[in-house]
Amino acid sequence: MSIRIVSLNVGKPQSFIYKGTDVPTGIFKKPADEGPIALSALNFEGDGQADLVNHGGLDKAICVYSYEYYAYWEQELRRKLDYGAFGENLTVLGMTEDQVCIGDIYAIGNVRLRVTQPRQPCHKLAKKYDLPELPLLVQNTGYTGFYMRVLTPGLFDRTLPLTLERRHPHGITVAYANTIKHHDKHNLEGIQALLAVEELSRNWRVSFEKRLAGNEPSADERLKGTK
Repeated sequence: MSIRIVSLNVGKPQSFIYKGTDVPTGIFKKPADEGPIALSALNFEGDGQADLVNHGGLDKAICVYSYEYYAYWEQELRRKLDYGAFGENLTVLGMTEDQVCIGDIYAIGNVRLRVTQPRQPCHKLAKKYDLPELPLLVQNTGYTGFYMRVLTPGLFDRTLPLTLERRHPHGITVAYANTIKHHDKHNLEGIQALLAVEELSRNWRVSFEKRLAGNEPSADERLKGTK
């Protein structure tokens, strides 16, 4: 299946009130205007993150989510979802987690991007939909989306084809990374296979190294601290 960018979504950090508490977040994204958009090493023009400890940075410059899952979540959430519903920058077809590998390089025009890690949903997504269990539901389905690093910044023209330039030779899919991270946690062979991928994000690398050392934070702690 060919890849298609359904929507390019951006949004500056803003705050909303949730149960009497002010929540700063960059999760609210809306489709960008037509035409090419400048993409730096950190952001699309007009985009930003509120929590720069857990979000953004070189390894998480672009968040990608599959449009294939929208129908499922519309049924689960019982509402129509607009593009950018999961805080993603790119809503895409043909790039599900079982089709994309950590370290894969994609090109669109002169821009080049590299897959770095699965996306881990957090309490901001739960608060957006007023559904505390939503991050865990997303995690358990495996419909997480993933992050990309910008290798070559430039003008991003969503009307151009987005193509796989280089499949990573290790072939570790985002889906497999999710399985090792969240379900098959004591699979030492799987952890070592992921750590052997040099392009794996620093955040996930440190997490797996801590797991091997017996110092990884609990699942609840992770879900409280990420977008």
